[in-house]
Amino acid sequence: MSAPKELRRRWLLATGAAVASLALVSGCTSNSPAETETTADSSGGSTSGMANDEVGETVTIGFSAPAADHGWMGAITRAALAEAEKYEDVELVVAEATNDVNLQISTIETFINDGVDAIVLLPFDGAALTQVATQAMEAGIVVINVDREFASPFAARSTVLGDNYGMGVSAGTYICEQVGDNPDAVVAEIAGIDSLPLTQDRSEGFADALADCGLDVDNRVAADFTVQGGQAAAANLLQAAPKIDALWNHDDDQGVGVMAAIDEAGRDEFVMVGGAGSANVMRSIQADDSVLKATVVYPSTQAADGIRLARLIVQGKSMSDIVEVEVPRTVQLFAPVVTKENVDKYLPSAFES
Repeated sequence: MSAPKELRRRWLLATGAAVASLALVSGCTSNSPAETETTADSSGGSTSGMANDEVGETVTIGFSAPAADHGWMGAITRAALAEAEKYEDVELVVAEATNDVNLQISTIETFINDGVDAIVLLPFDGAALTQVATQAMEAGIVVINVDREFASPFAARSTVLGDNYGMGVSAGTYICEQVGDNPDAVVAEIAGIDSLPLTQDRSEGFADALADCGLDVDNRVAADFTVQGGQAAAANLLQAAPKIDALWNHDDDQGVGVMAAIDEAGRDEFVMVGGAGSANVMRSIQADDSVLKATVVYPSTQAADGIRLARLIVQGKSMSDIVEVEVPRTVQLFAPVVTKENVDKYLPSAFES
């Protein structure tokens, strides 16, 4: 990626396509559509949006996710359960949430033995769950991989992803808009867990977007996605950087601690951007009562979309708003920036930190 502007252009094109995919997922499976829409299929016929909503053969879906020890993860599970409730032809079997890889593997093995029709799986560790997910696929079970990718394309029929690199690009682009006319602007970053690929992707996207307006990251610390970790990391950062013009915090849950450190230090000279899109951050943005001026959404709807996709695939249906007669292999969700101007749009679906 030698030219930041070219990179940014390609990223925007890609995320635009992802937005279209998300709109299709959301628009073609409602239980009570306002009207029937038809589109031509590849053989010259048509498929009906209404047909996707008609009650079909019951689909038994096994669902497994890590423990809800984080606001975003809790929202993932709640959204999946709520989505399944919308369909009388979906029977959802929910496994006990766990951060124990071996226990999650055992759960998937139980789903296989029970002969479920589909598995929607947000793995605690994508690589570690790859083998058992592949076994499920080989047993004829539709596997939908959510958020943390498996190590093999044979482990899932479809994958629903957030956009970690895109989060960084969105945050960096917003900061460029706010302080980019000052070539000496001091930009700081509070990352999550540095060893995780998702954190690395977010930081890479952030750096690439800043480079597009001639800025870079002057001060960077890593936390651990917890309130305590966020507060400690922010305190260290603020002590090391007597002046900051803009700050991006990767995660709104750890941002509770970050804000506590900022308040304790009495600092208010900079613009802050959050990450993930929690409700408390959005309410602060709405009130315009702190340094928090924006957050970048990392959707907590991924597993809910996985439920919809699993139902479509098992029932032999397609996404009727596209010509392709099969559900796509990958759906990547967009990472929009939420500000005071558009917060009302995103607040109803935000998660509580």
